[in-house]
Amino acid sequence: MPSSDVNHFSQPCIYGHFVSSYAERKSGFMKWLSKLFKSGSSSRVTGGQHPQFLGDENMVWRAPARSLDNRPRAEKEKEELDRAIALSLAEDLERPNGYRRETDDDEGLARELHDHLNSSPHPPYTPTAYIPRRVCGGCNRDIGYGNYLGCMGTFFHPQCFRCHSCRQPITEHEFSLSGRAAYHMSCFKELTHPKCEVCHQFIPANGSGLIEYRCHPFWSQKYCPSHEHDNTARCCSCERLESWNARYISLGDGRSLCLECMESTIMDTGDCQPLYHAIRDYYEGMNMKLNQQIPMLLVERQALNEAIVGEKNGFHQMPETRGLCLSEEQTVTSILRRPRIGGHRLIGMRTQPQRLIRKCEVTAILVLYGLPRLLTGAILAHELMHSWLRLEGYRNLNPEVEEGICQVLSYTWLESEVMPGLRSMPSTSAASSSSSSSKKGVKSGIEKRLGDFFMHQILHDASPAYGGGFRAANAAVNRYGLRRTLDHIRLTGSFPL
Repeated sequence: MPSSDVNHFSQPCIYGHFVSSYAERKSGFMKWLSKLFKSGSSSRVTGGQHPQFLGDENMVWRAPARSLDNRPRAEKEKEELDRAIALSLAEDLERPNGYRRETDDDEGLARELHDHLNSSPHPPYTPTAYIPRRVCGGCNRDIGYGNYLGCMGTFFHPQCFRCHSCRQPITEHEFSLSGRAAYHMSCFKELTHPKCEVCHQFIPANGSGLIEYRCHPFWSQKYCPSHEHDNTARCCSCERLESWNARYISLGDGRSLCLECMESTIMDTGDCQPLYHAIRDYYEGMNMKLNQQIPMLLVERQALNEAIVGEKNGFHQMPETRGLCLSEEQTVTSILRRPRIGGHRLIGMRTQPQRLIRKCEVTAILVLYGLPRLLTGAILAHELMHSWLRLEGYRNLNPEVEEGICQVLSYTWLESEVMPGLRSMPSTSAASSSSSSSKKGVKSGIEKRLGDFFMHQILHDASPAYGGGFRAANAAVNRYGLRRTLDHIRLTGSFPL
């Protein structure tokens, strides 16, 4: 809501009038009566036709058209008394702003007036006061006598001046106004002041008095800047910060996983085999069959980092390495049995060391455990492209070219899963996994949203190799096709322009 459209009022314009003290009002009213009965008929105006405007009520009295009046005396005196009462009311209306409230003194003054009229030699009658008609802006009924409020050029019964948000009457001296809608100050803050989605408190202003917060570029999660440095857990898959009312699962290696990503997570090597073979079939469907049987292992974070150190020729620039195409002989500890959830952490993991022997240019493919199916598949598609390039004799490619074309295969596989039929490439949605939501190609809305996020990550990667390389490779593939792009890379070591 634009700040220029919002006004905050202290002691809003409230119309109506407090009645003066009993003695003062009685004295003033009796002076009018005295003047009336002393002057008799000589008090009538005999001049021109200009109306008299009395107070804020704009009560109009017009002088008679002629000076002679042949009406009976009783009728004339009734008119004079009416005029005296109206003028007395007009004096009250000229007093400072505030509520007009009836008091016990009003009742006493009314009784005295009644007794005075009954003691007069003339028959009593009921005087009439001329008050302008006011319509309540809330209920559209006449306000009549009693308390009323004035705001935005409109009058309200006090109980009809309500908050546009909670619909309760506004009784405080301060309120917020946006356009023509009035709000309690607290209700307006709830509507407009951003709240942190981690601690669920109002995001505080910084030293300059400005409200400063962080916002995730994909999930639009708003949070206080302090949560980036106060050890708040972040999901290693979707990157969202842990909310104080939703606990994440600790994977035991410094990583945490949110419950939504946990729905389709793959935890051990056996669990990942169907997905791995489905992605190999995906490559074969694009006439890129891998003729060698390459072992694939799901490993812990520490085992993956140790394998990276053992590689002689490796390029790893991502903040978190989640996959590796091995070309050296190593002994790697893989996850043999998936752990189970115990409280907010995983327990009961069973691992097994495995000796990898070099039989070709690729020794094995390693993937980090504990990631959702779509992210695991995207990593496998990327590492399998590394394997295909090495097995097909693509040598000494610079990182932008090799990582860029591998990211293209990762992205197109995600596309085939999230948006089947968008490109003329096979889909692996039929591959089974540990998650029931992914079996038989049926994905939950959460999993589809995660797939969109992983594609968003690839598209907006800022690194030169994974980000810039992907955008150059993707442009070449979109223009010339995958096969012609790969042939050009084989001959020149670069993308076609």
